[in-house]
Formats: sequence, C-alpha cells, structure tokens
Amino acid sequence: MRDAGWPCAKWPYDLCMRICQCWDDGNVDDIRVCETLRRHGAKASFNLNPGQHRDERYEGWKFKGVKPVWKLARGELVHTYRGFLAANHTVSHPHPTKLDDATLAREINDGKAQLEAIFGYPVLGFAHPFGDHDDRVCAAVRAAGHVYGRTCANSESILPCADPMRLPSCCHFLAPDFWERFARVRAADGVFYFWGHSYEILDEAAWAAFDRQIARISADPQVTWVDVPELFVD
Repeated sequence: MRDAGWPCAKWPYDLCMRICQCWDDGNVDDIRVCETLRRHGAKASFNLNPGQHRDERYEGWKFKGVKPVWKLARGELVHTYRGFLAANHTVSHPHPTKLDDATLAREINDGKAQLEAIFGYPVLGFAHPFGDHDDRVCAAVRAAGHVYGRTCANSESILPCADPMRLPSCCHFLAPDFWERFARVRAADGVFYFWGHSYEILDEAAWAAFDRQIARISADPQVTWVDVPELFVD
C-alpha cells in the first residue's frame, strides 16, 4: 500500500492531474451513467449496498418527492457495472455510528463479502453511508480490508490524506463551482475526485449537460482518469 503522503509528482504517469469519480446506491439510472462513461473512456467506482438489491427491480423512494428512484435487480449488477469497479457501501445503508459493534462489523464485512461474491474480484473501496463516520467506524472499515473510506467532506487537496478511511472528495458533480474547483486542482497538478447519485440527473437537459461534463474532462490532454484505489495501492 502506498504511504498516505505519496506525492503526485512521483506517480508513474505521463500526465500529472488525475480524475476519479464514484456513484452511490446502485440505482437504475446508473445504466445510463455507465453508457455515458464508456462513450468517453471514463473510469468510475459504484458504491453498492448488496442487501438492497432484490430479484426484481423495485421503486425505493421518490427523489424530491417526485422522481421515482428504482433499484437495480441483483441479476443486473455484473452486466451494468462491467468495466467499472464496485465499492462497498454496507449491506443496507444504515447510519453506521448508530450501530452496535457487532452490527457495524456485519454491515461492513458482509457488504464487502457479498460484493466480492457477485463481482468476483477484491472490493477495496468503501463509502460511508450518509457520510456518517467516527473513529470506531473508520477502524471497522480498515479492519475489513478496505484501502479507503469516502466521506461527504470536500477538499481541493485530497492527497496527502492523513487517514484514507476519511477520504474527502473535491465536490459533488452538480456543484455550482465544479469547473472553478477543477481548474484550481488542475493548476496544482492534483487529484480531482467527484461523486453523485444518478437519480439526481432529472431530465434530458441534465443528461446532456452530464455528457458534456464527462466529454470535456476526457478531452483534456493534461488529465487522465484513474480508479480511486489506485491512489492508495500500487
């Protein structure tokens, strides 16, 4: 595992700025996100709760009380996320700090094990549900064998990271100052990490804007897409 203070300038890449992204919760709209990412050669991790996927799709709730949020069927997961990485988001998306030790360990360890059984490769990434974490939660995430745990905190300097179990991102993909943040990180030859939920893409205009966003990043000759675990594992 890389030292948490590994500097960008020493990474064995020809280009210096790294771009990574992740998407939470395993929703049906992830299918269209994946299509967009494949079209532009982008990498991504998808943070999944295996206990929330059933034999058939189902409507879990309504975003903003209006848009139905459908969960992917369990049998769709491998095909949907082909070419991308699955990351652990616990079994059932609880508030981790509210769980007793045994339940916390089960949510984290079983989530990882179930995803590894589904996808057939080691699951190294973790995203804290609701961004909810403390020292106890971070210790459990580390003990389960994850190399990072993404929070909901924002930072334009995500590396070096004092504790990878408390990894911030740079911003949400819909942040109004997304491109300003991107430009500052690009100027510093840093790592730009963004995240979101596919159900937040509400209409065709929003899908077109998302396509342009990914296309613009991919077309930049001074940046390259990486998977989040690459920041911490050789």
